[in-house]
Amino acid sequence: MTTIPTELRYASSHEWVRDNGDGTVTVGITDHAQTQLGDVVFVELPDVGQELNAGGECAVIESVKAASDIYSPISGTVTAVNEQLEDAPESINEACYSDGWIFTLTPGDDTELDALLNADQYLASTTATDNT
Repeated sequence: MTTIPTELRYASSHEWVRDNGDGTVTVGITDHAQTQLGDVVFVELPDVGQELNAGGECAVIESVKAASDIYSPISGTVTAVNEQLEDAPESINEACYSDGWIFTLTPGDDTELDALLNADQYLASTTATDNT
């Protein structure tokens, strides 16, 4: 079992959020999600400036197994995308919590971040899912 970073917040749909401390957050997918997907071969990124709604589709990750929608864990405006993923989508498999980030955004509602799961809650949700 991989260690789940405790400083991050998590969506039940397996995205993580890092508060950058500058009014923006970084979003990626969890180790659990990238393991389930398998080898990532392509990432369709959102557009810079795009307005996202919490729970709305915002990106697509394709792997050797399947294509999967990525959902925005919180509402906000996309401020940057990880362009490295265009040439090296495998970064998500290799370092999903660092080099494999997907996008940053400026939150529209700071309270949405507080509503996400902490590491212990996320771990409990993945354990429950894996046992069903």
